[in-house]
Amino acid sequence: MIAKKISLLLLIIFSTFTSFAQEKFTLSGIVKDSKNNETLIGVNIYIPALKIGTTTNEYGFYSLTIPQGEHQIEISYVGYQTIQQTISLNQNTKSNFAINEGGEELQEVVITDKKGRINIKSPEMSTNKLSIATIKKMPVVLGEVDVLKSILLLPGVTNAGEGASGFNVRGGGADQNLILLDEATIFNSSHVFGFFSVFNPDAIKDLKLYKGGIPARFGGRASSVLDIYQKDGSSKNFHMNGGIGLISSRLLAEGPLVKDKGSFLIGGRASYAHLFLKLSEDQKDNSAYFYDLNAKLSYKLNDNNSLYLSGYFGRDVFSLNKSFTNIYGNSTLNLRWNHLYSDKLFSNLSLIYSDYYYGLDLDFVGFKWDSGIKNYNIKYDFKHYITDKLKLNYGLNGIYYEFNPGTIKPTGEDSGINPDQLDKKYAFEPSLYIDAESQLSKKINVSYGLRYSLFYRLGPSTVNLYENNNPVLFNTDMGIYEKATPIGTEYYSKNKSIKNYNNLEPRFAISYQLNDDQAVKASYNRMAQYLQLISNTSSPTPLDVWTPSDNYIKPQIADQVALGYFRNIKNGAYSVEVETYYKEIQNRLDYIDGANLIANDAIEQVILNGQMRSYGLEIMFKKNEGRFNGWVSYTLSKSEQQTPGRTPEETGINNGQWYSSAYDKTHNLAITSAYNLNDKWSFGANFALQSGQPVTYPNGQYEYLGITVPSYGLRNENRLPAYHHLDISATLTPRSNKDRNWKGEWVFSIYNLYNRMNAASINFRQNMDTGANEAVKTSIFGIVPAVSYNFKF
Repeated sequence: MIAKKISLLLLIIFSTFTSFAQEKFTLSGIVKDSKNNETLIGVNIYIPALKIGTTTNEYGFYSLTIPQGEHQIEISYVGYQTIQQTISLNQNTKSNFAINEGGEELQEVVITDKKGRINIKSPEMSTNKLSIATIKKMPVVLGEVDVLKSILLLPGVTNAGEGASGFNVRGGGADQNLILLDEATIFNSSHVFGFFSVFNPDAIKDLKLYKGGIPARFGGRASSVLDIYQKDGSSKNFHMNGGIGLISSRLLAEGPLVKDKGSFLIGGRASYAHLFLKLSEDQKDNSAYFYDLNAKLSYKLNDNNSLYLSGYFGRDVFSLNKSFTNIYGNSTLNLRWNHLYSDKLFSNLSLIYSDYYYGLDLDFVGFKWDSGIKNYNIKYDFKHYITDKLKLNYGLNGIYYEFNPGTIKPTGEDSGINPDQLDKKYAFEPSLYIDAESQLSKKINVSYGLRYSLFYRLGPSTVNLYENNNPVLFNTDMGIYEKATPIGTEYYSKNKSIKNYNNLEPRFAISYQLNDDQAVKASYNRMAQYLQLISNTSSPTPLDVWTPSDNYIKPQIADQVALGYFRNIKNGAYSVEVETYYKEIQNRLDYIDGANLIANDAIEQVILNGQMRSYGLEIMFKKNEGRFNGWVSYTLSKSEQQTPGRTPEETGINNGQWYSSAYDKTHNLAITSAYNLNDKWSFGANFALQSGQPVTYPNGQYEYLGITVPSYGLRNENRLPAYHHLDISATLTPRSNKDRNWKGEWVFSIYNLYNRMNAASINFRQNMDTGANEAVKTSIFGIVPAVSYNFKF
């Protein structure tokens, strides 16, 4: 009996000890830059002994649940020194970290150096992240650092045309990219017709491009997501920095509102090349310039609550002889509230406004045209750290759209006449999502999620009605598509639903770790895009007319699968990424021959719903450490479009065959490198080579009333010549910078070093001497040297 009692007592003691030994606690906090208290996105928090870890979210927050006891924790971030610190954990603990760009050592902290390692364990793939420090080392056209042009050096990304800041991802159109600045949608990303992007590099904190495996929190576009966050501003000290270039200059100021609690940031850019035109008698009435403004306020109410208010405003002005004036640009505003419900549950509530405006003033014909798109967005996101092996992201949002395809206002003597308003359109897009990331075993990590999106095309609006609900007819005798004549109209009152859609958008990704340095990953995602860009040009122009899905325009549905191999070499000194993908897109718009898209109040009469597909192989090799570093990327791909006939009698576009899309670039090679010679001189170089853009050339000609008229064959069966250029730069940092508050640097660059005259387009015209048609190549850039001076204090 006594023996039984002793055994029972020992069992209870052993059980209690076992339970205590397995008890876990949560370590959470914020990771910041030690110099300015700027929160850092995507910092790796890792426990080597347990082989578990996490990353900071968009606001620098992390949470990790681990067994109690003493642990060595490793904090690493690209461009910053990796630190290792020992922490004793016997209760839920908040621990904030401040990491350094420089070589300062912290007490009780071991500093190591690991840069650019691929996260082998994470199921995340088809993503690229560039630091602003890396971007600023790249030589660019006209000496202006350009965020968007830097991503053209990544695999799977090509330019939308010489001098254009738009980009194409994995064979998709520029309109299929969701571009976010502090969560606000940017509808047009270019300044000066594509020579510059709208993003001031001094104001940018983080940039991440998702080409596939897109998390469920993102939706609304079919190809990619470019997620950009502005800096918060220093809450420690006041700083200013900027740059003076040949074409434009910039200035940014940041500092504390309340020491270590609140901060502000305000920055502006402006170009002034148009001022030189005033010196020429022939050009004094012409101008082309841009200006923009970035602003942000941040305030920490307490340990669990923070507020952010950020905005952007930009405008481009192009004027020709005072008779033609073009003004366009973006405006955004975002109010955000971060709330920490617990050490495991982080939330962010955002109220967002975004507006793209396009205005055209034509004095010589006596009218002014205004158009644009606005949206109002409310979103509430949660990040829930359930355990060390399971994390959830979930949330909901609703976007209300207002589309203005055009308001035509008479000017001059007819200014009193009422304006002609094309039918405005309205829509509402609510959605909700849930995303999970979990560790199934030591080698297998998965992420999976589901997004449920809805779309309502709303009134007030007048909708054209057609026989058999068909706005585009096919003339079987002539073999061409023609506009149908409406048989009537139907008016829908305010907020009445005209047409609605809903879609389930599943997302899945998996990583299988072969060993500590190698992994195989796979992903699948479905995306629904309810907005369509009405444009039949291959590169983005300021005239971006967006329209919602409705009775005749169906939403684009994209399905993409990807498979990849990832490897770190020599402890991350080198890395290799190899991915292959296949993407299909339903309901991609195609245009009938001779389609008139501008100021068309019946756009459904000239468009057809087709389909698109793209597939390819991407390879990227990176050298991450040492004085000399950079990467080589190569993409072999195909992008095609098809619009078959709707009936056996119809031939469809291009006889219903697949044809190269305007974004098809078979070969895409990019090489970028940086070399730090010493603390005074550093050098950079970029080389880009792409297959020529698909175009349609004449395949014959005929005479009509004494005029030689070209006749064209199938769409995009020809190509422009191959596109390539080499750029170099040298940065001089005076050694005297170390001993003074004012720090400056000189950047010397040459764009297109060997003066390659790449074809932006090839047009055909009649030679006045011979009467025959001849090809005329248009090139934008030859060799372009530039110098700029950057400073900070």
